[in-house]
Amino acid sequence: MNALPPLREVIARHGLSASKALGQNFLFDEQLLDRIAAIPGSLDGQQVLEIGPGPGGLTRALLRAGARVTAIEMDPRCLPALAEVEAAFPGRLRVIEGDAMKLAHGIEGPFHIVANLPYNVGTALFTGWLSGESWPPQWASLTLMFQLEVAQRIVATPGTGAYGRLAVLAQWRSAARLAMKVHRSAFTPPPKVMSAIIHVTPAPMPSAVSARMLERVTEAAFGQRRKMLRQSMKGLPGALAALESLGIDPQRRAETLSIAEFVAVARALS
Repeated sequence: MNALPPLREVIARHGLSASKALGQNFLFDEQLLDRIAAIPGSLDGQQVLEIGPGPGGLTRALLRAGARVTAIEMDPRCLPALAEVEAAFPGRLRVIEGDAMKLAHGIEGPFHIVANLPYNVGTALFTGWLSGESWPPQWASLTLMFQLEVAQRIVATPGTGAYGRLAVLAQWRSAARLAMKVHRSAFTPPPKVMSAIIHVTPAPMPSAVSARMLERVTEAAFGQRRKMLRQSMKGLPGALAALESLGIDPQRRAETLSIAEFVAVARALS
């Protein structure tokens, strides 16, 4: 680390500026970055996947924590700065250029995902990591930066305004918590909204439930969230009969159902 100049100096030297099109906002505060890297627990010797490292601020913190990092970056302007970090930590950083939505990371064995996600693709990446019938997943934990509003939707409880499909998908077979709020002033340039770090770990998967069916149930239920279930779910074959068999009042609205009730409906339809 002694060979690495301050991040602000690196950005100035390489003429980097945060790209609005790529959803970039840079973090310079090393103490804050170290706190983020500490959220998953000890990373000493652990494999970490980082999405959108930019000039490498969080990457440095992960490497300081002892991790072996695979970073996927689609902005070619950032690659020279990342190459300097790679040289300072020989054999511990692998940089892949490209779109994380399309590329395979090639990591074998369990790994942690830690990322200041680009705002424009963060939710899509997150739901992708939560999906699929195979469980537990290959990742051991997710430590992700989101807009505060999105983070609140992930950890929301039934009956609250933020509760919706994202909360059900995040919590039905994993544990999600809001680990840290990050003020907009911590970023360069400052975004218009506050941010937060979400930490997610896999939990046991309920038996006899199809993940795809649960996705279909939540898509239907929350697709018309202001309507009663008898209206919003009538297009899903068997859904109304499942509600009746489970004793769930079809006059309720989706935001009043617990995650366990959504799982029960998906199980009945699976």
